[in-house]
Amino acid sequence: MSTKAAGWYRQLHWQILLGMAVGIVAGGVLGEHVRYVQPLGDVFLRLLRMVIVPLIFSSLVVGVASLGDASRVGRMGAKALVYYVATSSAAILVGIVTVNLIRPGVGAHLSLVATPEGVSVSAEHIGDTLLGIIPENPIAAMAKGNILAIIFFALVVGLFTNRLREPARGAIMQLVEAIFDLMMRITDFVIRLAPIGVFALMAGIIGTTGIEAFSPLLKYMLTVAISLAVHGLVTLPLVLLVFGRVRPRAYARAVAPALATAFSTASSSATLPVTLDCVERRGGVPNQVSSFVLPLGATVNMDGTALYECVAVIFIAQVYGISLNAGQQLLVFVTALLASIGAAGIPMAGLVMMAIVLRAVGLPLEGVGLILAVDRVLDMARTSVNVWSDTVGAAVLARWEGHEVTEPLGG
Repeated sequence: MSTKAAGWYRQLHWQILLGMAVGIVAGGVLGEHVRYVQPLGDVFLRLLRMVIVPLIFSSLVVGVASLGDASRVGRMGAKALVYYVATSSAAILVGIVTVNLIRPGVGAHLSLVATPEGVSVSAEHIGDTLLGIIPENPIAAMAKGNILAIIFFALVVGLFTNRLREPARGAIMQLVEAIFDLMMRITDFVIRLAPIGVFALMAGIIGTTGIEAFSPLLKYMLTVAISLAVHGLVTLPLVLLVFGRVRPRAYARAVAPALATAFSTASSSATLPVTLDCVERRGGVPNQVSSFVLPLGATVNMDGTALYECVAVIFIAQVYGISLNAGQQLLVFVTALLASIGAAGIPMAGLVMMAIVLRAVGLPLEGVGLILAVDRVLDMARTSVNVWSDTVGAAVLARWEGHEVTEPLGG
């Protein structure tokens, strides 16, 4: 047996998967007593959230300032937008085709649970989301964790840092780079705690929800799973191979810790520190690309969320016996694409944003209650696809910017 094979348990993604498996078993055994281990998961999530804002701000300022002139930032931003819209559109198409073929809601006998409190009032209009990108108070935006506003402010700071004369420009860059290095060191420490955090999170989900709650919606879950699998295992690897010129299997192994963390936390924003570390150190993508693309992608590039929303809305329509015509499904397509951009990278955000899509086609908001029992598990799966798309986008954008992506570390 090789040294590499013998030391598999030392690799972070295997430790995370082991923690996940042990957590599932512990959740089933402990039941309601799982509350004694849940705080470990809460601590892990809080540590991740602790580094998000300073890491995003410092990495974006450093990344944008290192690009040089504003035209290059605009060019990379335009390329990123093309990638985001294209892959999210492809994901939605996969979801619409799959849900219309399987038709999981036809003949389903599910009790129509009332809309969870707060969903309808929490759903933001697309216009409000776009306007909210410009922060009235950048400090308040950071305190509230408004990622889109933080990204906008960081882009402005990075762009205008380049217009400063020396020594002012050098002083600001030295400070921001020092903050970025500090946050990456803290992030590395937090990442090492991921297996313990994942164990507690999985134990909490199984212990409180129970596996039996999933059975009535098995066909719906299967539809979402198939759709996510087609996009994650076929569409995105083809994009990576054709446009990024990177071997999908090796790259997937390189970013495996980020995907496992995304699955367990159901938060692309919370996973961002791990994603940055994996893409740069293990995936071979240069920092000046990843530091720009990944924070932006963690907020606006939601392939899995967009796919999930269209499948869920059409499923709800099928359960209610409502047939959506081609025009209505086109409206679902457009609205799901826009809503996924506005969905924050936090757990259950897609569920809240779904209210926008339901309203667009005239479906009752009470339909959200149909899928609430299984949303957490599907949230974990779609978040993994979101992060996988972000990492693929980083490699593709690096290639489009003329960088040679080094061979990913598959170990």
